[in-house]
Amino acid sequence: MNLKQTLAVVGVAVGMAAQPLFAADINWDMANEYNDTSIHAEGDKIFSAKLAELTGGAIKITHHFGGSIGFKSKDQLDAVGDGALPIADTYVGPLGGIDPMFLLPSLPFLAKTPEEARKLFEAARSGYEAVFADNNQKLLWASPWPPSGIWAKKPVGDLEALAGLKIRTYDANGTITLQEANAAPIQLSWADVVPQLSTGGIEAVLTSAEAGANAKFWEHLDHFTEVNYAMPLNMVHINLDTWDGLSPEHQEAVMAAAKAGEDHVWQSVVTRVGENYAQMQSEEMTVVTDVDQAFLAALLEAGEKAREDWLVKTGDVGKAILDAYMSN
Repeated sequence: MNLKQTLAVVGVAVGMAAQPLFAADINWDMANEYNDTSIHAEGDKIFSAKLAELTGGAIKITHHFGGSIGFKSKDQLDAVGDGALPIADTYVGPLGGIDPMFLLPSLPFLAKTPEEARKLFEAARSGYEAVFADNNQKLLWASPWPPSGIWAKKPVGDLEALAGLKIRTYDANGTITLQEANAAPIQLSWADVVPQLSTGGIEAVLTSAEAGANAKFWEHLDHFTEVNYAMPLNMVHINLDTWDGLSPEHQEAVMAAAKAGEDHVWQSVVTRVGENYAQMQSEEMTVVTDVDQAFLAALLEAGEKAREDWLVKTGDVGKAILDAYMSN
């Protein structure tokens, strides 16, 4: 081999060695316990499409909706932290046993509108980021559920209708509140709700019109009572080692795609309730919106214990968040 040929071979080898490692395709499985038609699934799909666009298809996401990858929301924090999942979209209420910060969005009657829910999230964002960092993760974005109401086989518009009712709750706050109101609450992961409705294990469900419509609750229940109990949050979080392994350009692309997904959900939630109600009524459901103010006041009083418990657990940090939220 002459000198020119040798230099050519060396040049090719050096060029190959110099290729950036991040040029290879990156494939992520993304978990979400909720249905693929949910408002959060929409945000996830916008995120992945935008990310593929910004990276020229270098980062690809496979979505696993409806808990199809085998993880419920309560499992997903550990799964992402341990690296069993690179990324997940998680309803954070069931994580309240890991850190009480995750129970903030569902404190009863604290945030009842999209504007209030967004303001509450921003007041607590740094606290959430710290919790995820402590669990080897990075928070990418948060998105709200429409306000929670009561799905049942009858209107639930007073304490008498609620007494002894076997009703599903989505976290400890709901369980405490409904116990205080003399119901019989049962905390269940989303994947377990329809099976329990089918077998009579529960008679009612505390959740949004959005969630119930996506799960076709009208196949089991025929009334929805609007109480605007809370607007809980889903959060999208990524394994920190996965994040740190990205190039700066890919990290920038992830954050830009996250903003696109986040903006879509926060904008969509404003009109979502009306769309859900129209769909529910087309399925011959009764949607009760003129709820007695005395009943709402009684529920507010029943939720006081949950709010007090949260402040005890979070101390000065929780008080500072609520003070910041209430002052803006």
